Amino acid sequence: METKLIKKVGQIAVPVQDLDRAIHFYKDILGISLLFNVDGLAFFECDGLRLLLSLPEKEEFASASSVIYFQVENIHNSYEDLARKAVAFIDEPHIVAKIGQVETWMVFFNDTEGNTHALMSEVQV
Repeated sequence: METKLIKKVGQIAVPVQDLDRAIHFYKDILGISLLFNVDGLAFFECDGLRLLLSLPEKEEFASASSVIYFQVENIHNSYEDLARKAVAFIDEPHIVAKIGQVETWMVFFNDTEGNTHALMSEVQV
């Protein structure tokens, strides 16, 4: 039996330019729980996954991050709620795949630091 080397993703780092502005966005706008912040770092708890916002230590780490897909129950309600909070959406909720009786919906947005992320929802039909 093969032993798994990697169990799960424990933390994702997102580079930011203005830590206070980013903390406000992720905590107050997106509603993710802030664990603590110290020395240019902010740690959030996202249902078992830790999200780290950090000021880049070197210029080579200052580029935008990978897309993070935040899972939500109702993409339309989440989209409307965040749009009222002036989140910069790139598009509107749309179906990206239908596999069997499950539709996968997504909508993409930018955070305050120029990173692109998405909301996603899997709907039984």
